[in-house]
Amino acid sequence: MQLIMTIDGKKYRVDVEVEEGEEVRLAESYPTTTVQAAPAPMAGMPMAAPTPVTGAPPGGVSAGSDKICRSPIAGVVFKVVAQVGQHLEVNDLLVILEAMKMETNITAHMSGKVEKILVSVGEAVQPGQAIAEFT
Repeated sequence: MQLIMTIDGKKYRVDVEVEEGEEVRLAESYPTTTVQAAPAPMAGMPMAAPTPVTGAPPGGVSAGSDKICRSPIAGVVFKVVAQVGQHLEVNDLLVILEAMKMETNITAHMSGKVEKILVSVGEAVQPGQAIAEFT
């Protein structure tokens, strides 16, 4: 998973690895809310609380929709497993992404019928990008 941190007005992209088998759930507010971190305080100086920053979600689809499955990481679509019209249960395999020479299974976050597959094999995806839409 990639995070973008802003320190002293400069943006840094940080890669965070998720252990295989570890379940990743995103908060309802993801990806519309990020946290801007302040630089580390000098010894004995109080540190300011992080300030939330809002922005448009990547992928061009409304962030409020709970029927959209989003990519938790940046990667390239290796295989699209699900098909339009197929009924999936929670944690059924939807898409396989390749990132840093590793395959990552992206599973359904809800039960329902796949209305649209929004990515194709070989396409690069970003964290928070819409992958599929459910009905």
